[in-house]
Amino acid sequence: MPTPRTTPSARHVAMASCVGTTIEFYDFLIYGTAAALVFPKLFFPGLGATAGAVASFSTFAVAFFARPVGGVVFGHFGDRLGRKRTLTTTLLIMGISTVLIGALPTAETIGAAAPILLVVLRFLQGFAIGGEWAGAALLATEHAPKKRRGFYAIFPQLGAPFAFILASATFLITNLTLGDTDTRFLAIGWRIPFLLSIVLVLFGLYVRVRLEETPAFTAAQNTPKQHADRQVPIVSVLRAQWREVLIGTGAMTGNFAIFYLGTTFLTSYGTNQHGGLGLPRHTVLALGILAGAVLCVVTVASALLSDRAGRRAMVVWGNVISAGVALALFPLLDIGTPWAFALGISVTMGAFGFAWGSIAALLPELFETEHRYTGASVCYNVAAILGGGLAPIAATALAATYGSFSVGVVVAVLSVLSWLAARLVPETRDRDLTVSGHPAALRATEEV
Repeated sequence: MPTPRTTPSARHVAMASCVGTTIEFYDFLIYGTAAALVFPKLFFPGLGATAGAVASFSTFAVAFFARPVGGVVFGHFGDRLGRKRTLTTTLLIMGISTVLIGALPTAETIGAAAPILLVVLRFLQGFAIGGEWAGAALLATEHAPKKRRGFYAIFPQLGAPFAFILASATFLITNLTLGDTDTRFLAIGWRIPFLLSIVLVLFGLYVRVRLEETPAFTAAQNTPKQHADRQVPIVSVLRAQWREVLIGTGAMTGNFAIFYLGTTFLTSYGTNQHGGLGLPRHTVLALGILAGAVLCVVTVASALLSDRAGRRAMVVWGNVISAGVALALFPLLDIGTPWAFALGISVTMGAFGFAWGSIAALLPELFETEHRYTGASVCYNVAAILGGGLAPIAATALAATYGSFSVGVVVAVLSVLSWLAARLVPETRDRDLTVSGHPAALRATEEV
């Protein structure tokens, strides 16, 4: 049962976790959209269409390699100093680096320094995001009543669809205002979504500075524990729960692959005149808003269902659905009509949402309080590298060489591997997050 102290702040906690992850995904997705639409021309103009796209998506991937570093660093401070202070820091770093990207001179102005600075700022984005999602998930789940953690976990997960809608809408409005030609959009239009990020960041800071620390962290701080483990949470989690780290990472990898396939890669594939569908930019962006709405609905349904059917079942079946969708996606898209693209991107985002809705409850429930922030961060960020960082790069090269269907095959294979990992995940929905120690019974694996 929730304590009197936590109950009055339930709405505040929900808002804080949702706002933070919305900013996280918004900043990430506007970068991904820009990487698909404008960065090859502005920062890699001498490489040509395909090589420029690969180079652009490589800068996108830089953040994924920074994420585990940020996850370990911010996980360490989140487990030692608390969730609230750590999350305020990640939000500031993320916001500042995003605004600076919007003000960055291009290669035409400062030459090779432009892509170098872009990579540095992208690394800072990834470093901050490495500690953001896990902290937001812990805010929601550690404040939640045990039987309703799936419901509370909706709020950090809604950051992804809200951000996809917001990023697509911002680029769409900018595109429609400036026209569908490249000249004005490349000159100033692409910068506007990055600069507007400051508004979200200021609102997020306002919400977070008024937060209370979570009951689970407070209880852990007041409980005698081995001091050495508290000093180095990454050592603690890898020593005590290495198995959970491996299967948690594996279970999420396919989920990230289909998410970034449905967002960043399909934005590029839909608009690309050479080797893509060649649809108008405003059409692709408008259909991204539709897909974001589908993702919202499926995410909410998945999170609510996880309180009844369990977290493990949602992740297992989410990966099965993702594998099937990945194989069917490009034959559908290659029909070449806007309606086919609308159906393809919407079904892809729906497949992602089926597992995504339960993840914010599952990963925190896997780990002990003393290293929960670190454990959830490591799983989330390593899976993001494997499924989200490398996938757009590989997809661009594969589509150019072997055709679009090969991209779906790769994502389907990752989804199958994640399905195998998810079958090893223990059911966690009945675990008490305020109790230290990891019961042996939690390791029991049920058959779906």
